[in-house]
Amino acid sequence: MPATATTYQPQLLDPHSAQPQPVSPENGRSFKLAELYRLLDCQTVDVVRLSADLILIIDDEGKFRQPAYLNLLATYLWYQHQPAARGQDSIVGRALLCHDKQFK
Repeated sequence: MPATATTYQPQLLDPHSAQPQPVSPENGRSFKLAELYRLLDCQTVDVVRLSADLILIIDDEGKFRQPAYLNLLATYLWYQHQPAARGQDSIVGRALLCHDKQFK
């Protein structure tokens, strides 16, 4: 197995769904930018580190959309892993939870 491969199942966190949706990179290893833009329905992404291995990839401009939909699950995960973020900000729009080796 290549050094960049991981067995972590990425999850799409949609503000309109209470359940995460399993997704996989098109190439089976890591998500590319064009793929993330389609998946998150955005033009710019940002990475929010949750732990040494896990990241959230979010729409960097989600708060500027009308209407803007708060992503409760992604925000909750962020607050649980990074308590200093509580009350400071929130995540809006779709987010992708994945291993950091799954984004190149």
